Amino acid sequence: MHAVIKILKKEILAWVVPVVGHYKDDPFKVLISCLLSLRTQDKTTAAASARLFVLAQTPEQMNQLSVKIIEKAIYPVGFYITKARRIPQICQILLDQYHGKVPDDLDTLLALPGVGRKTANLVLTLGHDKMGICVDVHVHRISNRWGYVKTKTPEETEFALRKKLPKKYWKTYNDLLVAFGQNLCKPISPFCSRCSLTRFCLQVGVGSRR
Repeated sequence: MHAVIKILKKEILAWVVPVVGHYKDDPFKVLISCLLSLRTQDKTTAAASARLFVLAQTPEQMNQLSVKIIEKAIYPVGFYITKARRIPQICQILLDQYHGKVPDDLDTLLALPGVGRKTANLVLTLGHDKMGICVDVHVHRISNRWGYVKTKTPEETEFALRKKLPKKYWKTYNDLLVAFGQNLCKPISPFCSRCSLTRFCLQVGVGSRR
């Protein structure tokens, strides 16, 4: 895995950083942008996050916006109506229970409405610079495609990686694999002919390739 990570760190320099990474070290913006990103393409998430953060950048400011204004700002992200209602709920909890701060504890984050393990881990790693392994569809797919883990769900992949992946890579693993998965290691017909990692990859489940 050491050689793989070294190669990936060089490869991603040519690719656009995933949108959530733009808000590194700001736990609130990481949390909100990650919620917007669920079931939504990165380009759409980036535009929606930018529009929303022009209007509000803190839980206090966000709580002053109406649901309709949030809906208009984040449209057309997936499930935008549900997300527009959930954002004020989360902000109110942050204000009432955590003095307007985003918690830095996994279990506490998971108790927030609509926050799953992917989002919670991303807030920990990107927002708070704490240990965690964020597993999205790219991380799950590629880790299994390489043959590094053998799991059926992203949650299973997270726990498998916690046992196997060296801790020094936990925080950055998601960033590397998301960029890799979006640009080269596609879900269908990946660009294997252009990949520098083929010697490390068992190509599990790969049918057609380019």
